[in-house]
Amino acid sequence: MPSSEARTAAPMSDVSVISTWNNVPMAPPDPILGITEAFNKDSDPRKVSLGVGAYRGDDGKPLVLETVRKAERMLMDKAMNHEYAGIVGLPEFTKLSLAFAYGKDSQALKENRIAGIQSLSGTGACRVAGELFARFRGERSPIYIPNPTWGNHVNVFEKAGLEVRRYRYYDSNTLGLDFQGLMSDVESADDGSLFLLHACAHNPTGVDPSQEQWSQLSMAMKAKRHVAFFDCAYQGFASGDPERDAWAIRRFVADGHCIALAQSFAKNFGLYGERIGAFSVVCSDAEEAARVTSQIKRIVRPMYSNPPLYGARLVAYILSDEGLTQQWALECKAMADRIISMRSLLKSHLLALGSTRSWEHITDQIGMFCYTGLTKDEVLKIRGDCHIYMTDDGRISMAGINSNNVQYVAQSIHAVTGSTLRASL
Repeated sequence: MPSSEARTAAPMSDVSVISTWNNVPMAPPDPILGITEAFNKDSDPRKVSLGVGAYRGDDGKPLVLETVRKAERMLMDKAMNHEYAGIVGLPEFTKLSLAFAYGKDSQALKENRIAGIQSLSGTGACRVAGELFARFRGERSPIYIPNPTWGNHVNVFEKAGLEVRRYRYYDSNTLGLDFQGLMSDVESADDGSLFLLHACAHNPTGVDPSQEQWSQLSMAMKAKRHVAFFDCAYQGFASGDPERDAWAIRRFVADGHCIALAQSFAKNFGLYGERIGAFSVVCSDAEEAARVTSQIKRIVRPMYSNPPLYGARLVAYILSDEGLTQQWALECKAMADRIISMRSLLKSHLLALGSTRSWEHITDQIGMFCYTGLTKDEVLKIRGDCHIYMTDDGRISMAGINSNNVQYVAQSIHAVTGSTLRASL
């Protein structure tokens, strides 16, 4: 038997711990999710969260669509297993999601020349796209993204090995689209450059080109042989009409572009945590599409192997049933309409308070986000004085505004901006 001395463990205080992570610095908080963390720690009862873009009903609570509930109940009655999905995900979901974006009568779909897979929502689609572009366009090849854009775009494409460049998009003087600057940057870029475009409800500005401007952009990019990569996170959720919100995508394909497309079903189906999306590439023919699909699979396999099934099954069930699809469209429109009504109400409250600024851009913009035009100093003062949380660039999530807090939000904005003149535009 071992001696009593051998059996006696040394006190923990005498143990010397050697860690690989001793010199790891604290990372800065995510600029968007960090706002939510600060909001959650705030104990003030007046606090309002206008940071993260997740839909809330007028009661301020997360909303689960009734069509999603119905699909859940129907799926529960089916004897399904939990085997791995293939690398490309659930084939039925991918087929339906591509028809949703490109249109059921899409000639490209009929000709089987669209390579498509299920992805880890829109973020995962962008990451796979970045890897594909870097692999076949070359490491450090440029991707032009709008200035500004969704904050994570930069991280995603840089990690994929692309060089991120900016093109003009938002005009801070007019609080609208800098279309002349956009077209100039498209025309001055090297032939065959890669451009990221927001299909609808531009994040963070809520400023979209008109259909006529989209048509002009399509022709300008085709003349330069540029590659269009659409990020579509809000189809149906922007205007309330999924056909209208897909207009730019379909226009470019009809004009002969071989676009790439990232889709997300987080906002429009309320499936944020299920990470359901799709990535697709329009090719010249079916044989090319097969080759592109094979390379996408080679990227996915070592990255995350295969995507989750549950959310994909829900979306597929809804989109494969005409009645459920119609009901979903009504629910999605109701969400869009509530956001539109909150835009009008916020603007009307600001005007009623006698604000000297023009707030027309609040209702001119579209989608979940509003680029208020507030400066960083104004944002920080509103956050400190009124406990209203928005990103430092003045972007607010309109989904966080409801009939109970809209007047308080308007009063708080006016308290900071009321004496500052911004000429009517």
